[in-house]
Amino acid sequence: MIFGSYLSIGAFAHDLGFSAPWLSFSTVLVWAAPAQVIVIASLAAGATGLEIAVAVTLSAIRLLPMVVSLLPLLKSADTRMRSLILPTHFTAISVWIESLRLSPMLPRPARIPFVNGIGVALMGAALAGGLIGHVLAGVLPALLVSAMLFLTPMSFLSSTVRNARLLSERIAVVVGLVMAPALAWLDIGLDLLWTGLVGGTLAYLVQRFRRRP
Repeated sequence: MIFGSYLSIGAFAHDLGFSAPWLSFSTVLVWAAPAQVIVIASLAAGATGLEIAVAVTLSAIRLLPMVVSLLPLLKSADTRMRSLILPTHFTAISVWIESLRLSPMLPRPARIPFVNGIGVALMGAALAGGLIGHVLAGVLPALLVSAMLFLTPMSFLSSTVRNARLLSERIAVVVGLVMAPALAWLDIGLDLLWTGLVGGTLAYLVQRFRRRP
């Protein structure tokens, strides 16, 4: 899924005029496919640096609870802070899931190298997929490039729908499916940001209302 997603992101970056080295650098620096899509789309749309920073920050905030829940499994009393920099940076959804599942089976001194290894492997797959997608977008027919561009939103959508179990989560998915194309058709800037804010807020309010006695 990561390789396919970044295959699409590579084609997306090529389609909007970003170079392959820029794509690779942004993949390593951002290391979150939704945030990277926001950066590429926002830069291409002419958004300001502040607007892009706010949108990416709001997208990346979801990773903070993952970091908070993972680090206690990795560090020990003598762990240096600098040893946690790479695991913290690598903590995206795939790394987090596999680290939570497998690292408790390892002795504590081996956990940080293990998580770093997963991060390097998955980032390597992302870099390879992005570069291949970037190259293919320059040589394939337009119809196939369009199909490649469709891989990322479909992988996000399938993953989100599969994991939406609560009513509030399903409401957020439905709101996103309705709002995203409507805002894009109306040419409203930061459409992903507004879709997330509205859908997430409604989902939160529904969940709070349902918890009331």
